[in-house]
Amino acid sequence: MTTTPAPPTRVGKAAVRALGLLAVTTGALESVVTPTLPLLQRELDMTPAEGALLSIVLLITGALVTPVAGKLGDRYGGKRVMVRLMTVVSAGGLVSALAPNLPVLLLGQILQGAMVGALPLSFILVRTHLPAGESKVAIGVVSGLFVGGGMAGTLAAGPVAEQLSRHWMFALPTLAVIGATLLVNRLMPRDPPGRSDGGGIDRPGLLLLSGTLITLMLVLALAPDIAAQPLVLGALVVLLAAFVTGWVAVERRAASPMVDLRMLARPVMWKSCVLTFVICLGTSMAVYLVPQLFAVSGDTYGFGAGATAIGFFLLPGAVAAALAGPVSGIGVRRLGSRTVVTAGILLMVGALLALSAVHTQIWHLVVGKALIALANGLCVTALVTGIATSVDRRDTGIATSLVLVTRVLGYAVGAQIGGALLTAGIPAGSDVPAESAFITGFLIAGAVTALSLPVVRTLGKGVKE
Repeated sequence: MTTTPAPPTRVGKAAVRALGLLAVTTGALESVVTPTLPLLQRELDMTPAEGALLSIVLLITGALVTPVAGKLGDRYGGKRVMVRLMTVVSAGGLVSALAPNLPVLLLGQILQGAMVGALPLSFILVRTHLPAGESKVAIGVVSGLFVGGGMAGTLAAGPVAEQLSRHWMFALPTLAVIGATLLVNRLMPRDPPGRSDGGGIDRPGLLLLSGTLITLMLVLALAPDIAAQPLVLGALVVLLAAFVTGWVAVERRAASPMVDLRMLARPVMWKSCVLTFVICLGTSMAVYLVPQLFAVSGDTYGFGAGATAIGFFLLPGAVAAALAGPVSGIGVRRLGSRTVVTAGILLMVGALLALSAVHTQIWHLVVGKALIALANGLCVTALVTGIATSVDRRDTGIATSLVLVTRVLGYAVGAQIGGALLTAGIPAGSDVPAESAFITGFLIAGAVTALSLPVVRTLGKGVKE
């Protein structure tokens, strides 16, 4: 006799608030590095290229963890996976807080990257335990609180690091994450496991993609020192080619691949992935270069800003990024995704080229960074919307994972190129990059972003309803 499983328990407001609190605390923990990166570089004696690596290693882990976390959440239940995932994040936060040097801090950031998988797991829990109408509201609230937590972290990281220490900058949000996780574990009922897709986790693909991303970052980080260690860099390039070749071969044969490369043959997918990569590359170079320029001594061409001031200067960009999603959604509905992407790219190119020419006042950088953040949000949201409405419903998860990996690659490569340019631009006997290194970085980012416009012209109009 077949028994019907009991329906999931309906949760109250306290459980949803606990998820919202967890979103706030993880958003805060994720955002503390960006405004304090110049401070961390000084205290840990990092080169600009090493600072760029620190700024993106969390994203790389997130790109690897998110699809795995989704599969495990469907298989074993969202709450069970969430609690274990946040245990890893909490351990990473404590490692970062206690880190005496860069290698240990990198380890902490790698562990913290697991937090990127927490947001989709929160959506699983909300959809399981709430009616359809209420779940849509709750998902919007949780997403908004994650962005709000990021803004709070951007503002608070500098004062905490300067008044207390860089250690407390990681420790305080980590303690808040631990408390929020305990509340979720107590208030959220266990959701029943879903049906497995039978394919399992693509462990070989996951390992090879990890090796590919890590080796790529090392190649970009060592590129400025090619004259000093050409053999090491050459060996890493060969290793990178081997990882890429092996990963492509494994993904093409896997029964349940981490990233289904066959989808890239579809025009809507490869065009969207190319655009996402280029747009995120341009954005990431600006995200890395602007705080560095704020921190350059005021006796030269910079402003001598500390971590607290940098956090305030970056806040308008965070607000613009938060507003870009809804604005892009409205624009896609009325004008179509191609129009919105084109407008976003033109806005980003204009802002990057303007920064290369004019960056002598703080407001130049604040406005330029806000426009770039707005443009990035417009483009990425429109591309994701266009993909979601252009592929079969059963392929939505596969398409999303492709865009996620492409997005992280764009951010990672852009930050590393920015770091390599600043490292190569440090004159002999100085520890400050030449102003021309920043100008070159903004020009390269603007030029590369502009090259994507011909691809946009061939993109389907997308949603317009």
